[in-house]
Amino acid sequence: MLITAHVNGIGLAYWMEGTSGPPLILLHGRTATHRDWGGSIAHFAARHRVYAMDMRGHGASEYADDYSFPVMAEDVRALLDHLRIDRASIIGHSLGGVVAYHFAMTHPHRLERLVLEDPPPPFPVIRDPVQEDDSTGFDWHMVHQTEAQFRTPDPAWPEALKRITTPTLVLSGGPKSHVRAPELAALIPGAHLVTLDTGHLVHTTAPDDFHTTVDAFLHT
Repeated sequence: MLITAHVNGIGLAYWMEGTSGPPLILLHGRTATHRDWGGSIAHFAARHRVYAMDMRGHGASEYADDYSFPVMAEDVRALLDHLRIDRASIIGHSLGGVVAYHFAMTHPHRLERLVLEDPPPPFPVIRDPVQEDDSTGFDWHMVHQTEAQFRTPDPAWPEALKRITTPTLVLSGGPKSHVRAPELAALIPGAHLVTLDTGHLVHTTAPDDFHTTVDAFLHT
């Protein structure tokens, strides 16, 4: 069931599935929507109340002027407040992983466990400029703002990651991925790094391995 909540000054859509078990928030990658999680929603809903967001600027959620990572993390906090959820676990893929670790940096008391699927670390990157095309379903302004933060992240973010206390699993897509997830894992105290040689889209390329690895982390 897709629901829209008006929180943090914006309309955020989320898919809810599962009626019992601890709450679990799913955050998709850039330009995707909650639908990107596919069968993972039903899988996790067997043991959790799942809330799969369309992050601001994506899918059925509203577009905005501000797409800073800290503001997107505040969207998650505001949604938890709206849902009257004190603590939840979060799974974030790519951009969703970045939003998730920003949430962990600022609201550790609201987190049970943190799963970061092939998340880019907050280190500067050099790559070709983003070229717009006719793709729809997301805000190109969001793409440009988030790209600027990937290219030139706040130098305070690596130190903030070192203060995360939430039990954390970092899933790397291995050498087939363009993302340096192990560098992110090295910044988070006690983070458990698992490499699945799948490339960046771990949950879609190897869903069974993804589910098995995440379940073992969430339920031990």
